[in-house]
Amino acid sequence: MFLLSTVNRQPLTANQMKEHHYHTTLQWMGNTGNGTASYRGYERAHIISVQGKPEIACSSDPTFRGDRSKYNPEEMFLASLSSCHMLWFLHLSSEAGVIVQEYADSAKAIMLESEDGNGRFKEVILHPHVKVREEWMMEKVNELHDKAHHFCFIANSCNFPVRHEGVCETITVN
Repeated sequence: MFLLSTVNRQPLTANQMKEHHYHTTLQWMGNTGNGTASYRGYERAHIISVQGKPEIACSSDPTFRGDRSKYNPEEMFLASLSSCHMLWFLHLSSEAGVIVQEYADSAKAIMLESEDGNGRFKEVILHPHVKVREEWMMEKVNELHDKAHHFCFIANSCNFPVRHEGVCETITVN
């Protein structure tokens, strides 16, 4: 099997790539007494945990009978893309001498659902708002966003477009 390197797009075999391993635990909390005897008879509540970290209370999207006060898988997925992009952007900015003072993102996603309930994401658009220390740094920001997109592990794993439409401004530091 050949994979493409995210650095120079040269073919790499799987044994040439470094592996990173992750482990999460999920526990369904929605049994109201009768299990899944009926579609409307159980809650979608569940807890996601990672050893040594706070638990995350989750549910399904309210459209699918979920609790709107809890995170749903679609929101978590979107947040993962946004977070991955930001972390790469900050890393690359520090290497390029671009001093980022503030970073915020208002990511949006479109998911399609077919009549039979099957679904998939159509696209994700990240809307990063970056504040840098000096005006000359603004010129490098778009290039760094492109590079961050290229390196984001999660975006590289998607089979739909992940785009960014960023805003950049300078901030006065006293």
